[in-house]
Amino acid sequence: MAGIVVIGSQWGDEGKGKVIDFLAAKSDYTVRFHGGNNAGHTVINPKGEFVLHIIPSGIFNQNSIAVISNGVVVDPDVLVSEIALLEESGINIKGRLFISPRINLIMPYHKILDEVFEREKGAGKAGTTKRGIGPAYSDKVSYNGIRIGDLFDENRLTDKLKTQLLIKNKILSAFGEETLDQNEIEKNLLSFKRKISSFIKEPMEMLNLALAEGKQVLFEGAQGMFLDNDWGTYPFVTGSNSLISSVTSGAGVSMKKIEEIMGVAKAYTTRVGNGPFPTELDNKTGENLRKLGNEFGATTGRKRRCGWLDLELLRFGAKINGYTSFAITKLDVLDSFPEIKVSTHYLYKDKKINYEDLGIIDMNEIKPNYTTLKGWNDTTRGITKYSQLPIEAKKYLQFIEEELNIPITLISTGSKRNETIVL
Repeated sequence: MAGIVVIGSQWGDEGKGKVIDFLAAKSDYTVRFHGGNNAGHTVINPKGEFVLHIIPSGIFNQNSIAVISNGVVVDPDVLVSEIALLEESGINIKGRLFISPRINLIMPYHKILDEVFEREKGAGKAGTTKRGIGPAYSDKVSYNGIRIGDLFDENRLTDKLKTQLLIKNKILSAFGEETLDQNEIEKNLLSFKRKISSFIKEPMEMLNLALAEGKQVLFEGAQGMFLDNDWGTYPFVTGSNSLISSVTSGAGVSMKKIEEIMGVAKAYTTRVGNGPFPTELDNKTGENLRKLGNEFGATTGRKRRCGWLDLELLRFGAKINGYTSFAITKLDVLDSFPEIKVSTHYLYKDKKINYEDLGIIDMNEIKPNYTTLKGWNDTTRGITKYSQLPIEAKKYLQFIEEELNIPITLISTGSKRNETIVL
């Protein structure tokens, strides 16, 4: 395959980092094309355990080039710390990391405003990571963003920052917050520029040339698709679009060059933060899923809400993204459950309803329709061959395939790279 896109098919935390790390071993390029450091991809390899928020997790393949493209928003402190972490761990990134100058920066006022907006919303807060992602994207689309490229023209940077602080300090004052000093912000930004300047290069032509030559380019989705700003469970979503279409807007690559679209889903469902969750288990079973799956956010450390697998979510994701395959992760977490439920579709006033029809209906008013399957009560941890799976585990996977009519080509049975079944 030339162009491969990996997209989270739920509300994030599906195990994309492990899947991408596995696929990146044979990829020439790995690309982050949307989102910011509100995403966290955990990778476990011989050098240790790493949680990356900005730099593509494919960076661990020494033969691969890592790209952060224009659709991403970047917190300077986070990017610098990740570069330092990799270098200190003996990962060579010189000549292997390229960063688009079109990237919008997450500024200090974005993080403060994110906190303020959540506080003022009270019970109606969205449950954001408070990393400044939403306010940064808001500035981007309202022509108020500051890009990495602006750092290379100090006069332009000064003028832009002066205008933004004229606006932002008035807002901060109105909410009782301290105002920000321009000189201090500029000093920090110019220090950031010096640390990353060797990595700055527009990667669009590089990526399109690589695809034209038949090289494998892996596009690394960040948040799950149901955090998409248009098609997710709005307003409990992220600031960016997390669908496959973001590859074009966020990396400058035509959809015609994408040959494989892999949706990643846990064998159950989780969600961090507020928002509707039809199959949520607010009981002992849900707590067991959280404990067995170590369900705590890689970015925030918050407890993840847990529930049974929701096939209507996966079905809609396949419909809008055109998945050609699925990767199912954390199958081993279900090893000890005597029964496993799967929601096959939604009911609204006892009638079947599709996800896309919920635009004028509160998602909290629908009910999941469950099918109960027999558990396997046997370990799948670390299994690398499909033939070695318990018969009921195979039936569970086959049920998912038949309901979605999309093949499962990758099954994760543990957190390590080699704990994977390839079909």
